[in-house]
Formats: sequence, structure tokens, C-alpha cells
Amino acid sequence: MKAPVPTMSNAKAKMAQELSEAPLAIHRQQQILAQPLAELVARLRSRPPQVVVTCARGSSAHAAAFAKHLIERYVGLPVAPAAPSIASIYGGALQLKGQLVLAISQSGRSDDLLALTESAKRTGALCVAVTNATDSPLAEMSDIVLPICAGPELSVAATKTFIATAGALARLTARWAENTDLDAAIGRLPERLTAAAALDWSAAVPALADAASLVTIGRGSTLAIAREAALKLKETCNRHAEAFSGAEFMHGPVSLVETRYPILMFMPTDAAAPGMRQLAGELRRMGTALFIAEPGEATPSRLPALSADQPEADAICLIQSFYAMAVQLAQRLDIDVDRPRHLSKVTSTL
Repeated sequence: MKAPVPTMSNAKAKMAQELSEAPLAIHRQQQILAQPLAELVARLRSRPPQVVVTCARGSSAHAAAFAKHLIERYVGLPVAPAAPSIASIYGGALQLKGQLVLAISQSGRSDDLLALTESAKRTGALCVAVTNATDSPLAEMSDIVLPICAGPELSVAATKTFIATAGALARLTARWAENTDLDAAIGRLPERLTAAAALDWSAAVPALADAASLVTIGRGSTLAIAREAALKLKETCNRHAEAFSGAEFMHGPVSLVETRYPILMFMPTDAAAPGMRQLAGELRRMGTALFIAEPGEATPSRLPALSADQPEADAICLIQSFYAMAVQLAQRLDIDVDRPRHLSKVTSTL
């Protein structure tokens, strides 16, 4: 399968090129993840954990939040993010004997994640590395490695690695829960991601460019997507953005709403949608500049989305469309999207 040619105007940017390679990464996973997923699921069924613990930073932490939604919804186990500093700074250990630890890192080299994973393994946890670097220290110390198959990512801003990580975690959930609908939807993702990258979200660019601060909102399958979008707006466009659950926004943050305070809403395609639409109606009555990414007839405030297929796969397609728009927004702001200020590709945190 060939990677699609970028369609956005700033096609020479590494970020633009790399987001266009996300479909190929998802396609590669079908074969490469088959054996390690089979081994992992067999171990999970022979000794079922009572809890899943995630360990991640940055975009990988948003992928971990996506895993929380997936596993809690389809497997029915609680998922909790660990604080790596318990091991790396305070020298402590979480008692995780028999539990599943998902250590999620593109590079597999973050010191605090390594410390937490090493500590968890000593206490008897089943440690799984979800990484793009199968030769990394994290991979070497883990019991099982799930390669995300993204290939080299040179742009500082993660795009294809986030999508590939989300895809790998969705594959794990589908196999663990024996959910054939989710598994089949992942198989359709490569073509849908290509289509999602070509959707035109330029209607939101002027308002986002003029705003110093804004909000992203999601719920259920799209909450992690809203968080990732907020990070990318900071990282690539120097725009302060804060992500909220649609269930939380009316509990205080709504006081921020005003005409020049844009809101970008990622609409889920499942049972969370009616509540989000009700929230959207209330926000419109308040006069905010609201942009909703959802399927349906195009309007000035509706950003196009692919027709609904499967909720979690649909959510992954939304972030692909957003990434393409972020490249356009950075270009409008005259920002080098591949060189975010003060950032490097691998961040070392103690």
C-alpha cells in the first residue's frame, strides 16, 4: 500500500508529509502486530488482571486516555494513569502484581517512564511496551512489545505516531474483547484516514488565528482527541488551548465563553452525541465562535467529517483532519510547523 500524497498547501513540511503516512502505519500493523497481540491476549486470558495501569507523557498520554476509554468500554476493566515520578523522583513502587501495565512511548527512552516500568516489573506486573522503537530501553525491559509500525518521524510534533499508537491500542482492545466490529473498522482505517486528511477545515482557521486562547471539547471516544488537538495548537501554532470533557465544561469553564473565544468540538458518533449536541446549542446561545467536527451538511460552523462507521475509528479520523488543518493554521501564522520553539523530539523527564 502506497502512502498518499499530502493535499494541504504546505505539503513540503515534514509534519504534513508524516501525517499523510499514518494510513500506511495502520496498514503495516495488521501483519506485524498479529503475533505479539496473540501472545498478549493469551496471557491476559490465562491470568486476567483486575486493573490496567498506563504510563505515558505528551501525545502518548493522550493515546493512553484513548486506551482508557477503549478498555473500560469494551473490556470492562478500570484503567488508571500512573504518576511516573513515584518511581523516578520518590523512589517508590506501586504494588501491581498480576496487573497489566501499558508503557506508551514513541521513543521508548524517557527516563521517568523507564523508572516506572522497571519498578512495575519488579513488583510482578505484566509490562507491555507500546512504542515506535523496538530496540529502545523500554522495549528491552518489557515482557511484550507492541510495535506501532510508524517508521521514522522527523517532525517534532507527533502525528502519525499518535494515530499509529491509537490504532495499536484499538487492535489490542478488539482482540481482547473479541469485538469484531472494532476489529473490522480498524481494517478500514487506512482508506478512511486518507480521506479524512483531505477534508477542508479551513473555515476554522481565521477564528483560531485571531484567538490567543481557545477551548477544545470532546467526550467518550473523542475526549482524548480533544486533548491531543489542544496540545498540537500549543505546540505547532503557539495558541493556548485547553481541553475539556463535554460533561465538565458547564461546571465552571463555561464562564470563559465570549464572542472572541473559539471552541472546537469533536463530536462522537455514539451515545455521547446527544449530550454534546445539547451543549453545542447552549454554547451557540451564548454567542461563542463554535466549530463542530461532525458528519452532515456543511455549514459555516460545521467542519466536515467522514460519515459514521465505528465510534473509536471515527475519532481517530477526526484527529487526522485536525492535523491537516493545524498545518494550514501554522502557515497562516507564519510559524515553522516542524520546529516548535523550545521543543525537541525526545524529551527527558526525571
